[in-house]
This record gives sequence, C-alpha cells and structure tokens, in this order.
Amino acid sequence: METVISPVNIEQRRELDIRAGDTVRVHQKIQEKGKTRIQIFEGLVIARKHGREAGGTFTVRRTSLGIGVEKIFPLYSPNIDKIEITKRSKVRRSKLYHIRDKAAKEIRRQMRNVTKMDTVMDSADREEGQEDKKEESTPEEEKVVEEEKVQENPEKEEKAAE
Repeated sequence: METVISPVNIEQRRELDIRAGDTVRVHQKIQEKGKTRIQIFEGLVIARKHGREAGGTFTVRRTSLGIGVEKIFPLYSPNIDKIEITKRSKVRRSKLYHIRDKAAKEIRRQMRNVTKMDTVMDSADREEGQEDKKEESTPEEEKVVEEEKVQENPEKEEKAAE
C-alpha cells in the first residue's frame, strides 16, 4: 500500500464530473505579500483535457467588461481551494471553442446597428437655426399659431375681448 501525501483530496477531485458546458465557480488561492487570499473565477467550461490523470486540465471562459478571459486550471492543483458546479448545460460537443467566435460575432452584429453621426452643432449654430425659422414664418402660419392659442385658453380670449 502506497501512502500519498498531498494537500489535495485526489479522490474527491477525481469524482468531480466537470464537462464542457458547465458553469463553474473556481476558488483559487492567491499569495500576495505573505498573505493568501481566495479569488473566485466563474465562467463556462469550454474544454477538458487529459481526463482524470495527473496532468488533467479544464479551461474556463468568462466575459469581464466586454472582454473574453480564459484560464486553464490543473484539476489537481493545490492552489485551487474549491470547485463548484453551479449550472450544467446540455451541449453536443466536447470542446466549445466556437463560443469565442460566437461572442465576437455578437459584438460585430451590435456594432452594425450603431450609426455614426458626423454632424456637430454648436450653441451658436442652434441660435442661428432658430432665428432662420422665425424669419421664414409666413403670416398664415402666425394666424394658425394664434388660433391654436385661442383653442387652448378660450377663457383668456373672452376676457380680452370684453
């Protein structure tokens, strides 16, 4: 009987069934300035390589601030504190590398809907534009405007007529 001394519970990690399409939360130990802290990386598993052997890895992808970030985690790494499977999706492929292109396509499609505007209007331009409209009004338009005011406030018009 061989005794294995390892900070990782190998049997527990071996039984962990991580597949492509799973949404996982990986608690990773990070050492900074003599202190260790735990950083959580949550994302979609897009690949699992080398099965359950000693060098087994899985790739997790997430989008952070509109940028895709991928990390490759060794399955039996002592730097991984805990792995939680939060959601399991049914997928038909073992490697989901097409998700990278799909995200880029989605962004390109959204950018197509954005229209560029080349016109710039300063406050001086606006004032000139309003003055032009006032100068171009005809007497007929002024009568229509006055009639609309009368319809809005008939009581004031009656008082003014008396």
